[in-house]
Amino acid sequence: MPEILDLARNQVLERGVGLDEEGVLAVLRLPDEHISGALQLAHEVRMRWCGPEVEVEGIVSLKTGGCPEDCHFCSQSGLFTSPVRSVWLDIPSLVEAAKQTAATGATEFCIVAAVRGPDERLMKQMREGVAAIKAAVDIQVAASLGMLSQSQVDELVEMGVHRYNHNLETCRSYFANVVTTHTWEERWDTLRMVRDSGMEVCCGGILGLGESIEQRAEFAAQLAALDPHEVPLNFLNPRPGTPLGDRPVVDGKDALRAIAAFRLAMPRTILRYAGGREITLGDLGTRDGLLGGINAVIVGNYLTTLGRPAEEDLALLDDLKMPVKALSATL
Repeated sequence: MPEILDLARNQVLERGVGLDEEGVLAVLRLPDEHISGALQLAHEVRMRWCGPEVEVEGIVSLKTGGCPEDCHFCSQSGLFTSPVRSVWLDIPSLVEAAKQTAATGATEFCIVAAVRGPDERLMKQMREGVAAIKAAVDIQVAASLGMLSQSQVDELVEMGVHRYNHNLETCRSYFANVVTTHTWEERWDTLRMVRDSGMEVCCGGILGLGESIEQRAEFAAQLAALDPHEVPLNFLNPRPGTPLGDRPVVDGKDALRAIAAFRLAMPRTILRYAGGREITLGDLGTRDGLLGGINAVIVGNYLTTLGRPAEEDLALLDDLKMPVKALSATL
């Protein structure tokens, strides 16, 4: 067994202390023949420090497209020629989406808006939408509305939003290659306010943006320092019309190395499958990841890309004998 996996078994599995940046890099560099061993260890870490349950979430876009930011991977930017136009979702449609999400067995419903940060119109829709959802369906509400002010953080807490998603997207040293209209530090400031408010922090990113293996390890270490409750792991699904539209898809073996490495960096964190797993890993790789440290899944479609049907993911979890987390256990 490679030395790094021996170290991880003693440090991460036995003591619950995540690997540092150097250790993560060693896992990301493992030869192909040791990927299965890394995934097996990551699965043992997940079972020991998180337990067997898998958290299921659905997401819906309250405002789609027309975003003023230039995130190079995103077809919702109003600055690119990608074919996503600005659309607002009405409150009845939002409630219906929450009901459909709850019907899949999901415990979490995340409201997302393609904005730099929320204006008063969006905050008003959030107030009305969250209240309507809570009156109609038994599901936890999360939000992802971009960068926040302190007063907006306080207002979301008051509404009953229990988790806030704001991805760092990539490591600090590579961020300016992906986004130029705001800084990594601005995102970090929002995350710090959210964490201090008592809301759960959901923060991850996208692999395959052109970052090096070393920068992937840097990113895992920076996420571990933030200590988020949940890390959504996306793999780039190149979108036509965006600056990264012609980037290659992440190699499946590299994706599995990353899943194991991120779990070994953050033994107690919810590590969630998010966008791009369908084209990067396919059905077999998706299964490998679930047996390699992943313990949460977004079911159904994403914001502007298609996912797997929720029924397929739920059937896979059932086949793997992975219990879906009940709402009562998350309150």
